Amino acid sequence: MKRTKSSATVNRRNFLSNVVVAGAAATVPVAVAEAAEPATGAAAERGSPMPPSAAQRAAEFDRKPEERAHTAQTYFASDFMVDVMKSLDIPFVFSNPGSSFRAIHESIVNYGRNKMPEFITCMHEESSAAMANGYYKASGKTAAIMCHGTVGLQHAAMGLYNAWCDRVPIMTMLGNTLDLTQRESGNAWRHSAQDPVGLVRDFVKWDDQPTTLQGFAESMVHGYKIANTPPMEPVAISMDTELQETEFDRAALRIPKYSPTILPQGEAGALRETARLLVAAERPVIIADRLVRTAAGHAALLQLAELVNAPVIDQGSRQNFPTTHYLCQTTQGRRLIAQADLVIGFEVTDFWGVVNLLGRNGKPATPTVKPGTKLITIGVNDLYMKSNYQDFQRYPAVDLSIAADGEATLPALIEAVRSALSNERKAALAARIEPFRKAHAQAYEESRQAAVFGWDASPVSTSRMCMDLWQAIKNEDWALVSVGASETFVSSWPHRLWNFDKHYQYLGYGAGGGVGYGLPAAVGAALANKALGRFSVNIQCDGDFMYANGALWTAAHHRIPLLTVMHNNRGYGAETMLVQGIANKRNRGIDTPKIGTEINDPAIDYAKLAQGMGVWSAGPITDPAQLASALKRAVEVVKRGEPALVDVVTQTR
Repeated sequence: MKRTKSSATVNRRNFLSNVVVAGAAATVPVAVAEAAEPATGAAAERGSPMPPSAAQRAAEFDRKPEERAHTAQTYFASDFMVDVMKSLDIPFVFSNPGSSFRAIHESIVNYGRNKMPEFITCMHEESSAAMANGYYKASGKTAAIMCHGTVGLQHAAMGLYNAWCDRVPIMTMLGNTLDLTQRESGNAWRHSAQDPVGLVRDFVKWDDQPTTLQGFAESMVHGYKIANTPPMEPVAISMDTELQETEFDRAALRIPKYSPTILPQGEAGALRETARLLVAAERPVIIADRLVRTAAGHAALLQLAELVNAPVIDQGSRQNFPTTHYLCQTTQGRRLIAQADLVIGFEVTDFWGVVNLLGRNGKPATPTVKPGTKLITIGVNDLYMKSNYQDFQRYPAVDLSIAADGEATLPALIEAVRSALSNERKAALAARIEPFRKAHAQAYEESRQAAVFGWDASPVSTSRMCMDLWQAIKNEDWALVSVGASETFVSSWPHRLWNFDKHYQYLGYGAGGGVGYGLPAAVGAALANKALGRFSVNIQCDGDFMYANGALWTAAHHRIPLLTVMHNNRGYGAETMLVQGIANKRNRGIDTPKIGTEINDPAIDYAKLAQGMGVWSAGPITDPAQLASALKRAVEVVKRGEPALVDVVTQTR
């Protein structure tokens, strides 16, 4: 086999300056400017040269395949690597360019025609991982990221950790020069390692470093299978730079057939016992956390809850249950759990925390359930675990632990419940409906009345911001792609007052809690929703925004429609209150806690920042009377297929 190699030292960030990326947008869109008019008059008569339109360029690209490099007899290893990705239907590669995978990058955009996968240009590797995370949660499809050696992988590490805690599959591919005699420069040494994946091994599910092309094919298919088998997690594969640039005979290799794993379901006897206990319980409570992935799962949980009229507490890792349904009793969770005689948790990350209250200052933990309450868990937490990073939470002592995929198990459990239900018991369970209807209506009314406090205040109240936003989008097929459903995120006004009736209308919070996840995850989700015809909206925290605001450029460059509404409270609100709480305990006043937590002096103009990246923007808005009209204009921009940002100066929470 013959190897080809560049003779010059390659810079990480500019080596692709002369590569034409076909199929992707080539210029940054300026959303605030009108489209240029075609040439007319004397200029047109002179035949003034004009750049071809995107459609003309795409047609030219497809019309002359004989002129393209990939139709020549020479076939490169990186071309085969792209064929492997195509065999897995990987839709996108989210990446910042890097010299250690320059060959596979070139093969994606030329040999692969930048389709399946398409290269999505990111400004930071952490953002690329967050985009792949958000993309999966919106689409259910696993995407890939590419990282440049040791430094790129270190940048991506936080995003991978978020995905690990979020149980999201990502195909992580990193370039590395294993043969030290082939490293081209000082940076090639610093950016290579004997075991580069060691950086993230504690929070990826599986990794490999194949040294042959056949090994690469098998590693990719194997890794894809492992990543998409519950519990779903990122995997990492190291790609040797020299191997990527090898010329070879395609006929000598094969791509293994991908055989997806059938999702594990609960054992039949255990489900019959669960059904018996659930039907017999007088005060059952259902806890749903990282459960629903599809519309079928959403419908199945609703069906189970209605069969026994059991209240559902949605913990917010996914949109598990419609907020408009009378059995959605999330706001009443503590009270209902304290009264329960049966608590069943589906894919609950911290079931111990559901049924116990952590002791403080040396005091022991106390149960939140009555003595004798039956406890059941159904989920994949017991199927795979690592110990270094402590995302597995405390050990819950339960009566019945069923190791199975929660969504896949729901249909069998529903059938078991139907079999256990007598007509007499059905009539008894129906009596629960009216009290839950009243409690649901009362909780909504209390939230509605609380929302009007400070309605006309400046800075804008978070309730006013959220409700004006709801009025602007409620007639669209919308999806909230923001982080956060808890009281610490805009006081959970969307989940208290909006109508969340579909599984895709909320993606869940970033499970690792890493700041900088929010905006790029929203962009990744919006890319998925673009193909699905959904309107994506992101309520964006200002501190998180400043970690990864380059994701806005990616949205503009790739024409990703996304409405971003800045929750601009000019500070790290939660941290401000935590420091203030400590100061209060120590009687040290209220003057200093904003030191180190305030994002002010100077205040950041997020509208100007967005405009500089080619994104339509409005604001900063401090007068709530101006908000509705700005949101209306922004919605129209997004419906045209472009991103938009409205900067709202808000109260803390």
